[in-house]
Amino acid sequence: MTRPQDDRPLSPFMIGPYYRPQISSMLSILHRITGFALAIGLVPFALWLWSAAYSPECFAQMQELAGSIVGKLFLVGWTFAFFYHLGNGMRHLNWDMGNGFELDAMAKSGWIVVTFAFSLTILTWAIILRKVGF
Repeated sequence: MTRPQDDRPLSPFMIGPYYRPQISSMLSILHRITGFALAIGLVPFALWLWSAAYSPECFAQMQELAGSIVGKLFLVGWTFAFFYHLGNGMRHLNWDMGNGFELDAMAKSGWIVVTFAFSLTILTWAIILRKVGF
């Protein structure tokens, strides 16, 4: 059995502190996290819908939970996850068409996705809070 040569290149994952994360890798990780968050967030959403059909008392409890600070933070996070995942999905569609693979275009489209997600989350919640008078 031979020992691996010491001068072989290492994977960026194996290098540790020598590898500087890039925007494309960070956005890829965030895309996976937001996809998971959207899937997990469907459980309370389904419970909220179920409570509306089950009884007015159960629905009132779910509304109270959704109106709490924790519920509102969850909803804001879920909204951000939705808009980020949507924007990054459109970015991936553009890549599927063979566009935007240059490094500067990848970085620019990444920042556009982040700006898109934050802007639409803020806009959505500004409209919601204005309608409810919060």
